[in-house]
Amino acid sequence: MNDILQHSVSVFLAFFAIMNPIANTAVFVGLTGNEARTIQKKIAFKSLILTFFIIMTFAVLGNTIFHLFGITLPALRITGGILVFFIGYQMLHGESSKMHEPGENQDSDIAVSPLAVPILAGPGTIATAMNYSATGDWAEIVITISAFSILCLFTYACFIFGQKLVQLIGVSGLSIVTRLMGLILAIIGIQMLLEGLFGAIASFTNVSINMS
Repeated sequence: MNDILQHSVSVFLAFFAIMNPIANTAVFVGLTGNEARTIQKKIAFKSLILTFFIIMTFAVLGNTIFHLFGITLPALRITGGILVFFIGYQMLHGESSKMHEPGENQDSDIAVSPLAVPILAGPGTIATAMNYSATGDWAEIVITISAFSILCLFTYACFIFGQKLVQLIGVSGLSIVTRLMGLILAIIGIQMLLEGLFGAIASFTNVSINMS
């Protein structure tokens, strides 16, 4: 039971670092600051519902996607590790990742774009979800989805009280949070990369032994 709880906390913290709800609250306030509170609540709810279903889809169908495109788990972990490390590296230097920034042509519905995609459900978040649920074990999938759903609820609360939160933390506080999340992400990325490399080496070793 303790192992399951510890793993669940690790999954939650990984999602927390990659989605960075504290820093994204400032983005939400910037995008919706001129809207009425009821409109802000609707935008926050819609963006997080979309985000949840996007991540849930990749968590549940991760194994199917692997078989469909011939992707191996080590390959995902190596690629995902590099991706997550790159995002963390940028955040560690006080920069927002370009992979989580809106493009020049924004949809008029900001709940869909840029909030849900790519700010909340960006490539790093998707890669993290697939990494933790890629074994196809339903226990892993349930833990991944449950951890992310709790994070969505927390993020919703941050968005609703966004203006007060931003005022309380301030610009310096947001910068510190972003750098801390960047450090955690960089470490998670390296860990994913190492697991992928070890898995690939083990696979090649087993193939060599079987051929001999």
